[in-house]
Amino acid sequence: MNNPEECKAKSNQQQEEPEQEMAASSAAMDGVAAAALRSVLQRVHQASERSGRESQRIRVVAVSKTKPVSVIRQVYDAGHRCFGENYVQELVEKAPQLPDDIEWHFIGNLQSNKVKPLIAGVPNLAMVETLDDEKIANHLNRVVGNLERKPLKVLVQVNTSGEESKSGVEPSGCLELAKHVSLSCPNLQFCGLMTIGMLDYTSTPENFKTLANCRSEVCKALGIPEEQCELSMGMSGDFELAIEMGSTNIRVGSTIFGAREYPKKK
Repeated sequence: MNNPEECKAKSNQQQEEPEQEMAASSAAMDGVAAAALRSVLQRVHQASERSGRESQRIRVVAVSKTKPVSVIRQVYDAGHRCFGENYVQELVEKAPQLPDDIEWHFIGNLQSNKVKPLIAGVPNLAMVETLDDEKIANHLNRVVGNLERKPLKVLVQVNTSGEESKSGVEPSGCLELAKHVSLSCPNLQFCGLMTIGMLDYTSTPENFKTLANCRSEVCKALGIPEEQCELSMGMSGDFELAIEMGSTNIRVGSTIFGAREYPKKK
């Protein structure tokens, strides 16, 4: 006959083993993300060298959407400080659980009813990369002013591929929006332009070239040097090409963190 204490010990051990395996699996995943970050930084360095640029002048935004705080923390502990999120609710939940020296970039579609929660909930929000509407610009400007925080850096998103599924102003409209931000929104700081290339990469070089042309037009009209106007272009599948074509800001998610982890639909 089994000793009840032995049965209890075995039961506890059986419960602990899956938990230990999950913890070990999580730690292994975290280690993978830190190693993947180092690989990305090495590739950034090589792409910079090929194009005669300094890799220190290229910002890597580690896009952590759907990823748990523990994995983000591991990449933070590896020395990285710049992270990006696509959803306001997710960013507002994660930011307080992580160090406040992180520079958060919002890179998703921003709706007017999400502006105040984003600005109020993330004091260390460094940049909104997806501004594509005057009304949103005005709303951001008001909220930032009301909360008395320093001017918020913004990029104007340009739809360079012409796809209806993508946000962004048309290339012909980027100058007007950039002017509006620069001249009419004192609590926003216009810092440059952002685009997302074609998902199948067939026209990505043309998309990137279009954004560079937009920058030339905007800088000439606003009287600012091109080197002071950022180009945010390039993601996991095309960031090396983007760097070679002048990108100053790349947004890399799955190459660092692995495939997205969306909740299963019931």
